[in-house]
Amino acid sequence: MSAEPTPPDAASVQPGSALAEIAYRRIPAAPAADPRSVLGSPNRLLGLAAGERPRERALYHGVAALDDLELTALILRSGTAGLDVITLAERLLAEAGSLHALARWREPDFRRLKGIGRVKAVQLCTVFEIARRVLSAERQLAPELAEPEAVYAYLRPRALGLEVEKCWVLTVNSRNRLLRCAELTSGTANQTLVRTAEVLREAVREAAAGFILAHNHPSGDPEPSSADLRITRQLRTAADTLEIRLHDHLIVGDPAVDRAGLGYYSFKRGGHL
Repeated sequence: MSAEPTPPDAASVQPGSALAEIAYRRIPAAPAADPRSVLGSPNRLLGLAAGERPRERALYHGVAALDDLELTALILRSGTAGLDVITLAERLLAEAGSLHALARWREPDFRRLKGIGRVKAVQLCTVFEIARRVLSAERQLAPELAEPEAVYAYLRPRALGLEVEKCWVLTVNSRNRLLRCAELTSGTANQTLVRTAEVLREAVREAAAGFILAHNHPSGDPEPSSADLRITRQLRTAADTLEIRLHDHLIVGDPAVDRAGLGYYSFKRGGHL
C-alpha cells in the first residue's frame, strides 16, 4: 500500500520554483451564501422590499388591498426548506386553478403539494370552512322590520318574563332588514336610563340606514310615559342631524294587560314619528 503524498513544508520550498507557487498560492474563499436564497433557490419573499411583503401590506393597507397570491401567502405564513412562502402560494393557486377552486379542496388535496404538511392543510381548510359558513349565514335573510308587528314578534321572546326594564337598539339597512340588535341598558322595574349618544353610536357603528328604539314595560302595560315621549323627541332630532332615520320607538308589553290587546305601543303608529 503506497503512502499518501504529504504537502511540502513551506520552509523547505525554494522561492521562485513552481512548487513554491503551488505551496504559497491562496485558494479563493467560497462566495458567501446570499441570505435571500433558500438552499440555493432565490427567496422571493426576502427579495421584496419590506413594505411590499404581504404581511406589511396587510398591516398598512388592509387585507382588501392584497391579491389572491398575497392572501394565500399570508394564510400559509411560512414556506419550507427550499421553498419560500410566495413560491409555495403561487404553486398552490396554479395547481387549483383559482382561489375559488382552492376553496373546494380538502386536507388530502393540500397535502399532495410539497411544503404543505398536515398543520398547514388544516389551517387552509379552516379558513375556507369559515368562509362557507359566513356565506351560508348570509343566505338566511335577516328579518325585515318594516312594521311594528314584526319588531314586536322579534323582541317578544327577549322581553318575556323580564322584571326590569331593558332597552334595545335595532339597526336596519335600507331595506329595513336587521343588522344588529344591541341591548343598551337594564334598569329598574319601572324605568331605564337611555342616553341619546349611546343609541346613535350603535347606528353609526353599524353604518345603518336607520334604527328602531325599543324597551319593555315589566308591568305588561305598554302605555308610554311622559319620559318615553321626551326621549323619542330628543332622539328623532338628533338622528335627523346625522341623517339617520328613526323608524320607530316600540314599547313591548303583554297583550293580556294592554288595553288595545296588541301587547305593544308604536310611536310611529301613535303619530309621534
